[in-house]
Amino acid sequence: MKLKTAKLTRLASLAGFITATALIFGVSQAGADPISLNAASGANSANARVTVASYYFGQYHPNDPRNLKEHGKSWSEWELIKAAKPRFTGHQQPKVPLWGYTDESDPEVMAEKIAAAADHGIDAFIFDWYYYDDGPFLDRPIDNGFLKATNNSRIKFAFMWANHDWQKTLFPYKKGAPRTVLYPGKVTPENFEKICDHVIKEYFSHPSYWKIDGKPYFSFYDLSNLLENFGSVEATRAGLDKFRAKVKAAGFPDVHLNAVAWGQPILPGEKVPVDSAKLVRDLGFDSVTSYVWIHHVLMPQQQTDYNFARDGYFKYWDTTSKFNLPFFPNVSMGWDPSPRCDQSDTLDNSGYPFTSVIVNNTPENFRTALEMTKQRLLAQPDSAGPRILNINCWNEWTEGSYLEPDTKNGMKYLEAVRDVFKKITPVIQVKN
Repeated sequence: MKLKTAKLTRLASLAGFITATALIFGVSQAGADPISLNAASGANSANARVTVASYYFGQYHPNDPRNLKEHGKSWSEWELIKAAKPRFTGHQQPKVPLWGYTDESDPEVMAEKIAAAADHGIDAFIFDWYYYDDGPFLDRPIDNGFLKATNNSRIKFAFMWANHDWQKTLFPYKKGAPRTVLYPGKVTPENFEKICDHVIKEYFSHPSYWKIDGKPYFSFYDLSNLLENFGSVEATRAGLDKFRAKVKAAGFPDVHLNAVAWGQPILPGEKVPVDSAKLVRDLGFDSVTSYVWIHHVLMPQQQTDYNFARDGYFKYWDTTSKFNLPFFPNVSMGWDPSPRCDQSDTLDNSGYPFTSVIVNNTPENFRTALEMTKQRLLAQPDSAGPRILNINCWNEWTEGSYLEPDTKNGMKYLEAVRDVFKKITPVIQVKN
């Protein structure tokens, strides 16, 4: 996966020149929070900056302790990618990573991912972060990879607590196999408090942790499981308020609590709250977002066109005023979880991972979706909140939604992000 040394050297030299020039004239953007730049735009939306975050799913490394127990030595989801087969005419499987089947827990490998993300306009990774009653899971790409990468100051990072049930038989899933839950997403109130203490101590103080107005960003994937932790809305609100108090006691102004809202479930066992808009308000969340388009778009056709899914998601976006909170839209690169299916079973729409797939998700169509989302964000009044979008996903290879380059399209998806969200360096006027 080694990127060309000469290219990195040129980029580093250019970045150093820009930083040095800014320092000479008393203007430095080094380490600036993207949200601060966004907020500084004031009421002039023409000059507003859109912050671009990308979800990151960390199961592409060997020897995770839990995976060692379940799958054996050296297993990662790369094994499912290698085994995938085309299921219909024109079906692009298997996906082949241009950078190879790399180990994301290696800080040198992660440093190259960081460089590619930063060079192409990604401001932050939002890691799918796992912590169950018996402790963390899939944290090595963060602790060993990102935090030990020498260039981790180039982008921000934050967490979406992926507090969903973890299925034992999903990698791959054989039709008819029991849907056995290996790690329940529900945790005890006592362990939720441990989770709060852990993220505050180990991550929030890191200079690269993403903050909105100085408040560390922390997102919740499954609101139903969050409620089950405590048993009632009132008790859940008290637990979140205690989280806020702990963050303030650690020296931050507050924590920015973000809710992932769904219109329909995807994973086995997921449940949609009856009134998600009322729930997020009652629980005191600060913003709402999505994880992937198909949480909100039905795909009646086995091969669903990308632009159909995009338009369906935009219709959902029209309804998000019901939350009465800042909404951070999602742009999905694609959807195809067929690598998680037993390859001898017929691909149909019988339940995850046997679902319809998104087709025609070309780099050009992805770029159009980014541009449409950007223009809509720029048209929002400043009172609607910070202009932020997230992308699914940096590396959801086994769900067919990834920005990382493959052998078919190369860097074209990352180039689409770069071209739509060009980061313009302001011209510094020097007065004599």
